[in-house]
Amino acid sequence: MFSRASGILAHPTSFPSPYGMGDLGVGAYEFVDYLIEAKQKLWQILPLGPTGYGDSPYQSFSSFAGNHYLISPWELKKQGYLTDEDLANIPDFNPHAIDFGSVIIYKMGLLKKAHENFKANATAAQKSRLTKFCKANKDWLDDYALFTAIKAANNGMEWSLWPKPLAKRDPAALAEISKQLADEIDFCKFLQCEFFRQWGELKKYANKAGIQIIGDIPIFTARDSADVWAEPNLYLLDADGNPIAVAGVPPDYFSETGQLWGNPLYDWEAHKKTDYSWWCKRVMATLSMVDIVRIDHFRGFEAYWSIPYGEETAINGKWVKGPGKAFFTALKKQLGDLPIIAEDLGEITDKVTSLRTGQKLPGMRVLQFAFSNGEANTHLPHCYEDSLTVVYSGTHDNNTTLGWYNEAPESERDYLRRYLNVNGEDIAWDLIRLAFSTHAVFAIIPLQDVMGLGTEGRMNTPGQAGGWWRFRYTSDMLCHAERLAYLSKLFHRS
Repeated sequence: MFSRASGILAHPTSFPSPYGMGDLGVGAYEFVDYLIEAKQKLWQILPLGPTGYGDSPYQSFSSFAGNHYLISPWELKKQGYLTDEDLANIPDFNPHAIDFGSVIIYKMGLLKKAHENFKANATAAQKSRLTKFCKANKDWLDDYALFTAIKAANNGMEWSLWPKPLAKRDPAALAEISKQLADEIDFCKFLQCEFFRQWGELKKYANKAGIQIIGDIPIFTARDSADVWAEPNLYLLDADGNPIAVAGVPPDYFSETGQLWGNPLYDWEAHKKTDYSWWCKRVMATLSMVDIVRIDHFRGFEAYWSIPYGEETAINGKWVKGPGKAFFTALKKQLGDLPIIAEDLGEITDKVTSLRTGQKLPGMRVLQFAFSNGEANTHLPHCYEDSLTVVYSGTHDNNTTLGWYNEAPESERDYLRRYLNVNGEDIAWDLIRLAFSTHAVFAIIPLQDVMGLGTEGRMNTPGQAGGWWRFRYTSDMLCHAERLAYLSKLFHRS
């Protein structure tokens, strides 16, 4: 299913754009052209869902919807929904970091203008496209559009704090509020149609050039999401809609107190009774958008860290058995063999490894983790069990390679230099070359490492809330295409 290849990790929010954050417009196509020039066959992204608190793509308002902030105003203009006048007087946004607060205010103004123009001037073909989209995606779109409309009408309040008839989904209350918020609901559906149109065109452009897109499914859903509101029976919640316990991980490489994610935990018995139909729909929906799926926190299917609701850290949690092999058997039964990468980082047991290998899923290895704990470290290339592995210099949760190296203990730096027989003066590219040279089926490099950026290019630090996911680059920073192409050819990845 997987052939030897290499690629770049870059989320669309990072792309160049005059509108405050990366989008699906000119900068996105420019990036795909760069991948073509660099002879890369893979483009890995983070989750594409609408972001909620903290602007994290891993805390989304929906597992099925697209992030409307990624809609390109330039593409809206090409559709006739915006004018040159609408796109005049763009604020002076920072080209290297996203200020989500000001960008959201600006872009929502443009998106509302686009919707008004659509209502007034849309062609028959444009109206038909929206109608077809709404019909094809009714299963999740109706709930999501109603959720966002009610949420906006309640000043962004979490759904569990809405008036009880709405929080509890009383049919009469929902019917009445749907009438009152009809325009807001239509606005949401318009945005989703346009997001998927723009994303579909971009994906088609990449695929035509032989580039596959690796998407990302967070294992858990956000508490304040249309998913939990629409089907609370699939989660471990109390009578008021509050979680009984929440997700996270115990103390680890990133945090001495663990990571308290706060997501509600699944009622796996309820999922089992439906033959995991919600998950099957989720995976199918993601694979309609991307070519390969990385499932985040794969180890949670074997056992997950359950933290009592109300705890301030993740320390006082416990491991609880997950759905295990039965989950993947149900997926295969309904969907067939799937192109899935298992994110198996963190505290990994023999049982987790057995679950992954039993499903013949490639796991992940990260070179920044390789140079501590001696020669048996499983992240060292000579310890890879087989080629069913995806190797990274670092992930979106790591520092950049240069930033990591500058802050690493001297013992790790020394071991790295001796292992690679290098002096450390070009450390990012030393690890890129090492990744490409391994027998791992895929080698993926964060774009920041290709650019040789330090800590200023870091995308996220797990366990630290706020201020992340802001990284942006400018067009002149795309570099080293020939160098990547050379390594890809040298190590038979192109």
